[in-house]
Amino acid sequence: MSHEVHNPVPIKHKYFTPGVIGLIIIAVNGLVFLMGRFFFGIGAVTNLNNQYPWGLWIGVDVAAGVALAAGGFTTAALGHIMHRDEYHAIVRPALLTAMLGYTFVAMGVFVDIGRWYFIWHPLVMWNGNSALFEVGICVMIYLTVLYIEFLPVVTERFIGKVNLPKFLAGFNKPVDKFLRVLDRGLSKTMFIFIIAGVVLSSLHQSSLGTLMVIAGPKMHPLWQTPILPLLFLLSAVSVGFPMVIFESLIASRSLKLKPEMPVLSRLGSMIAPLLGIYLAFKIGDMVIRKTFVYLVDFNTASVMFTIELLFGVIIPLRMFLSPKVLKTPSLLFTASALVVFGVLLNRINNFVVAYNPPYSTESYFPSFGEISVTVGFVAILVLAYRFIVLNFPVISLPSKTAPQTKYTIRGVK
Repeated sequence: MSHEVHNPVPIKHKYFTPGVIGLIIIAVNGLVFLMGRFFFGIGAVTNLNNQYPWGLWIGVDVAAGVALAAGGFTTAALGHIMHRDEYHAIVRPALLTAMLGYTFVAMGVFVDIGRWYFIWHPLVMWNGNSALFEVGICVMIYLTVLYIEFLPVVTERFIGKVNLPKFLAGFNKPVDKFLRVLDRGLSKTMFIFIIAGVVLSSLHQSSLGTLMVIAGPKMHPLWQTPILPLLFLLSAVSVGFPMVIFESLIASRSLKLKPEMPVLSRLGSMIAPLLGIYLAFKIGDMVIRKTFVYLVDFNTASVMFTIELLFGVIIPLRMFLSPKVLKTPSLLFTASALVVFGVLLNRINNFVVAYNPPYSTESYFPSFGEISVTVGFVAILVLAYRFIVLNFPVISLPSKTAPQTKYTIRGVK
């Protein structure tokens, strides 16, 4: 007797909509400024200078991008390492989000460094004492791991369906045979890449915090702390599941699909303890270092810190404790969006707001070109996500038969 199961399948939906056309316009605008950055130099597009060597592109494109892509390693740990099979339906979308997110991060680093053509140097010029070197190497390796983890989705899509046109038709059988060999090889080795992905992601999430510890007195005391690497790791773990819920509910609405509320509600029930642990360390650090005295001063730093903690941690923490929130799509989306906003603001605060060079003559604010490139990258990420889910088996839909492929999720049997 057949029973309802959820199989990952390409979604049958038109690609172009008014919203997609709007995203394309935003993406093209960002690409225009990106061309200006490469042709005329980084100073022609940004407000960066010798006092502020990094700004929006590092704070959002890299630091926030790495944190918000944490859904990949948190769901991998939950679904495969902890063997929670009921969450398999959301692991592939989380993997895709992480893969695109880290691609976005790599592009952010590429456009931000002054001599972009030397981005390959860390591969051959190792510096074991550099926190930035560790971040760079881990991100490069983890991005490679993410693409390898996504390969089973590609093989599943094309095995038995290779149909090259005209004079290339002679390659149909060899390509199909190659895909089948690759498929079998991945099924035997995928556990290695899953474990490596979780370990690598944990390493560079914390190392981004180490990078700002080195900044020392250049950072505002509200954020400058010796446990910043731990706070970065805890905040990344805390935002992993909210980001998966946030992405899943948006995709469901955009593609006119029924949201996976049973899975998302169970996922949401795990978020409050994670936020609670992060909040405990955050408040405990303030008490021990007595930095709460800076909240009395009414300035940009105190206001941004209060907004970050109140709207990004405390309010969503309370919301995730409510059964009504967990069962209501709109409330669950709001709570998840607040956590995503909180971590995004935390990275902006650490890398932009809190950073105050001693010899700067004026404060930094991103130029229109910087904002355009960042927003354009986000638009390209969304467009790429939509294209992939429409053409590859990423999102799971209910069906009456068991799946035919041995890859149910991320290449794991």
